[in-house]
Amino acid sequence: MAHVHVARGPEGRFGAVAPPGAKFDFWGSMSDLGRLVMRSGAPQLRLRIAAALVLVFIGKLAGVLAPVLLGDAINTLTPTGQGAVIVGASFVGLAVGFAALRLVSAVAPYARDAIFTRVSQSTMARAAVESFGHALSLSLDFHQTKQTGALSRVIDRGARATDFLIRSLIFSLGPTAVELVLAMIVMVLRLDWRFALTAFVTLVLYAVITFKITDWRLSHRRELNEAETRAAGLSSDALMNYETLKAFGAEPRLVDTYAGAMADYVDASSRANGSLNLLNAAQALILNVGLAAMTVMAGMQVAGGELRIGDITTAIFLLSGLYAPLGMLGFQYREIRQGLIDMEQMVALRGIRPDIADAPDADGLPPARAEGAAIAFQGVSYRHDARSAGLLDVSFEARPGQTVALVGPSGAGKTTAIRLAMRLIDPQEGRITIDGLDMRRVKLSDIRRAVALVPQDVALFNDSLYANIAFARPDASPAEVRAAADAAELGPFIDNLPDGMATKVGERGLKLSGGERQRVGIARALLAEPRLLILDEATSALDGPTEAAIQETLRKVRAGRTTLVVAHRLSTIADADQILVLRRGRIVERGTHDDLLAKGAEYAALWRRQTRGG
Repeated sequence: MAHVHVARGPEGRFGAVAPPGAKFDFWGSMSDLGRLVMRSGAPQLRLRIAAALVLVFIGKLAGVLAPVLLGDAINTLTPTGQGAVIVGASFVGLAVGFAALRLVSAVAPYARDAIFTRVSQSTMARAAVESFGHALSLSLDFHQTKQTGALSRVIDRGARATDFLIRSLIFSLGPTAVELVLAMIVMVLRLDWRFALTAFVTLVLYAVITFKITDWRLSHRRELNEAETRAAGLSSDALMNYETLKAFGAEPRLVDTYAGAMADYVDASSRANGSLNLLNAAQALILNVGLAAMTVMAGMQVAGGELRIGDITTAIFLLSGLYAPLGMLGFQYREIRQGLIDMEQMVALRGIRPDIADAPDADGLPPARAEGAAIAFQGVSYRHDARSAGLLDVSFEARPGQTVALVGPSGAGKTTAIRLAMRLIDPQEGRITIDGLDMRRVKLSDIRRAVALVPQDVALFNDSLYANIAFARPDASPAEVRAAADAAELGPFIDNLPDGMATKVGERGLKLSGGERQRVGIARALLAEPRLLILDEATSALDGPTEAAIQETLRKVRAGRTTLVVAHRLSTIADADQILVLRRGRIVERGTHDDLLAKGAEYAALWRRQTRGG
């Protein structure tokens, strides 16, 4: 089987996190995030970004200047001999200015969020949509090995991480650096350079300790994500396959497995929370030691006459304003690193290249012919990873309007041939042509419109009967949808339902019987009006009378289109124009039903075994 090409990132079945030593390209990711913001589609995008940045700067500047006005206001107070103070107009004006600046500092973030929320949410939605669309574009072998619950969790967690990173990088880290610089400038100009130096040393110690402990915590966060993803995948698989669980009485076993996964999650969560508490304690120690040192310095300078009493108030408020963003710096750094971990899997997902994609020179199919498509296998070989071979040097041709049947034991290569005919996989040797064109040089969209499949196990959406049939051609009229349902012998069934075509079929169509699901699949395929109709055991789940009726219907609808049929019951393909007998990936016999019976070889032996009872 062709291999999925994966960018550097998670290994093995999708859903496992990257190994602890994996490197994350921070600046590359930020560049990608910036491009994602610019294509988010938010209204007045550039204006919103500019307005939000201006509000950030105004809010930080107001927060730094407010303590200065308060200190000046206190310095204008004049003491009297009896211990009272005289409050002048200057104090009132400066106090009002202090309150106004504090108000601006407090309100600016709310105004910023009101303006920018549309951008951040649009970016998050764009990340989710693009990742979801990319996951759907990936090849068959990827979707056969991925875990549905884990994959949806990766997309959701990665999209939410983009929203957080945008807010943190634009509205936290950058503004925090600006506020720190402004605060230290004010300390040098209004207080003393030693205050700025003490604040700077405290900042450096805080940053170093924060970064070191946070980097150490990354392994705990990865373990937590891996445990959470595994538990989510197990629960999703079990809930989606509950019929199998009940059939084998496996509920206790699955519950035990889920309990083990949750125990791993509890252990990982405990380690992550313990390391977080250690980080918080170290940060609090550094900040409070720095605060104590600067408070003592301010008091000593006031006592020595170097500073006035109002200046100590300025120093205290500046310190409080300075350490508040310091505290947020530690939080934002932790969350940004954790957000990058959450993005790792989404980035890796989007780095996977689909095996099946349009060639640069891909062209469209020629207009459809009334008699159907011509499809030819020319020396086609395809080798699977899991088995020795899928197909070996297979050649055959289905001319327009012909029905070609594939028969043989399980593992003979029938399903591989069907997937190749649909271009879900590409041959490793040889080529497949449709209407004379190499499929690898035809646009995938044209192939999907030209080919329709009725599988052995029809998958339905948790929607109405009408929506499931119309899925093949959404622009079809209600009359066309009903005609397709009638052609698949669904008419009496639909008429007996209280809600008719609006009846919900349940998740994966589980409210319907197996035969009803297959008839919906046949109706869906007929509505697509394909050039090439592929029937993969399309009537295997039906009862005898219904199968006979649908076989007669299928004989009628084969007119005007080419048909490939995979069958185990040979009676259903006795009228095929050509029957191919496969064994171990090779065609061992070919011919019409009568010709193969006359040969008395493998096909004849299969026919005798199936008809012996009759």
